[in-house]
Amino acid sequence: MLNLNVVLALIILTGGISLYAWSNASLRESWIMTPFLVRRRNEWYRFLTSGFLHADWMHLIFNMIAFYSFGQLIQDVFVQVFGPMGGIWRFLLLYLGGIIVSDIPTYVRHRNDPDYHSLGASGGVASVVFSAILFNPVQGGIYIFPIPFAIPGVIFGVLYLAYSYYQGRKQGDNINHDAHFYGALYGILLTLALVPASASIFWNEVQAYLFK
Repeated sequence: MLNLNVVLALIILTGGISLYAWSNASLRESWIMTPFLVRRRNEWYRFLTSGFLHADWMHLIFNMIAFYSFGQLIQDVFVQVFGPMGGIWRFLLLYLGGIIVSDIPTYVRHRNDPDYHSLGASGGVASVVFSAILFNPVQGGIYIFPIPFAIPGVIFGVLYLAYSYYQGRKQGDNINHDAHFYGALYGILLTLALVPASASIFWNEVQAYLFK
């Protein structure tokens, strides 16, 4: 129950802040990721607060569905391995850390550009998604309308990155699509560091699926 509440709490918090920011321009402007202002005013908090803002309903729903679909699995694994409190704080390190770390390349690239802004929990969501894929790459997954069956996690992961790459090349929507890639990388590396056995679990699952 504690695990489920953590996932739902983050979804409710993110949804509430995103909705409020849509009607409160001052909050949006003070929380959105603006590398130029981070450097000039030392507003480092934007690395985290921008992850609780979203551009529109589609952006918010897509991120939160992906987070909900994979978040419970990885929390259950962490709690099983590290205990309730140890599992929860490691899960928060994965999700919130993914939001922060995935924005570092963006900051470096745009720190001298006063017109660049980005927002979204994409880095944290990608961290959770790809962490979960290590433990369950082929079973279950996520439902995407109108497909009537669940897409295996590893396939969803590839589609997720392909979509992010395409959207990132288009740009112009304030969504940091490149954060998906860096968040995914962070999620994989952190999970391997925390649970080294996840590498063999992933390989054995994929091998069994391919050669069954």
